[in-house]
Amino acid sequence: MKETAQQYTKRILSHIDGKDPLKVQKSTAKKLDKLTKRLGKKEIRRRPAPGKWSVAEILAHLADAEVVGSWRIRQILGADGTPIQAYDQNVWAETFRYEDRDPRESLRLFRVLRENNLLLLKSVPRKLWENHGMHAERGKETIAQIVRMFAGHDLNHLQQIEKIAKPGRR
Repeated sequence: MKETAQQYTKRILSHIDGKDPLKVQKSTAKKLDKLTKRLGKKEIRRRPAPGKWSVAEILAHLADAEVVGSWRIRQILGADGTPIQAYDQNVWAETFRYEDRDPRESLRLFRVLRENNLLLLKSVPRKLWENHGMHAERGKETIAQIVRMFAGHDLNHLQQIEKIAKPGRR
C-alpha cells in the first residue's frame, strides 16, 4: 500500500526528533562518504531487493533532491505562498537513469549543492523561515518545515545505505 503524503511527512520528521536539522544536514555528506568509500563497484550498484534502490541510485536521488530543495527555498523566499510542484522520484530515477550515474559524482554534486543551500539558509533572516509554499500534495510548508524535512530525508536514506552496506549483506 502506498504511503499518503501525511504518512510520509510523519515518517520523515520522526527521524529528526530531538536533533538540530541544520547540524544533520551539515554532517550528511561526510557520513555518506564514510559509508560508501569502502564499497566496491558491484556493492554500490547492488539493489537490496527488487524495486529497491542501490546505494548508487540513492546518491543520485539525494543530489537531485538537493536541486529540488534549492529551487523550492528560493521560490518561497521570493514569493511567499507560492505553489510548490510535487515530483515522482521513481519517474526521475528511471528518466535520469540513476542506475547508470557515477556514484562518486553524485556524492560530489550533492556535497556542493548542500553546501550552497546551507550558505543560503545561513544568510536568510529567521523571520523569513516562516515564509511558505503550498506543496501540491502536502499543503503548506514553511522554510523551517522544509529544513526539517530535508534533515529527516537525509537520515532516512543514511539508514537505508547503512543497511545495504552492512557487512554480511554484501
